[in-house]
Amino acid sequence: MSLAGCERDPAPAGAGPLPVPPDGGRGRVVFLGTSLTAGLGLDPSEAYPAVLQRKIDSAGLPFTSVNAGVSGETSAGALHRIDWILREPAAVLVIETGANDGLRGLDVDSLTSNIQAIIDRARRQTPPPAIVLVGMASLPNYGFRYGRRFKQVYPDLAKRNGVPLVPFLLEGVAGVDSLNQADMLHPNAAGQRRVAETIWPVLERVLRGTG
Repeated sequence: MSLAGCERDPAPAGAGPLPVPPDGGRGRVVFLGTSLTAGLGLDPSEAYPAVLQRKIDSAGLPFTSVNAGVSGETSAGALHRIDWILREPAAVLVIETGANDGLRGLDVDSLTSNIQAIIDRARRQTPPPAIVLVGMASLPNYGFRYGRRFKQVYPDLAKRNGVPLVPFLLEGVAGVDSLNQADMLHPNAAGQRRVAETIWPVLERVLRGTG
């Protein structure tokens, strides 16, 4: 069912203190994602969640990055996994899903519903994590109308739910030979560092309670 016509009161966009473990330890920043997050074809230390961990450490922020990327996963798969992923509470949930929906030309309304359900489930955690939504674009294979509707899913959901948005995960990376592996779909190590630079300004504000 399409959520395009649904109204909901957005939660605050993330300003304020984040949930921390009861023992006062480091909060978990969980990256729910696809092979783009998992770092397919690379050493785990080269994937952008690991790059962001180094930025977190350099900033002196008390958080641990958790790479929960799974290659080939659709948004339906991410929804299926979210209960397991949140078996340990997260301080921040970064949602990167939909790339494989777009590759397969899957229904845009289903993508919307799945991401909304992930957000709703995360917010049932007590206390709920801050959420960062990461946008994606589809390949042109399925036509202009599909691509436009697909890309609009992310800003619409971010606005509806009051969460910060990284407009496009692969900004400055997609289509650039020197930043991608041979398949031109998955960033190489340099491309992953560029992805981390794209996400960091939004994530840093959330971690500092100002975003």
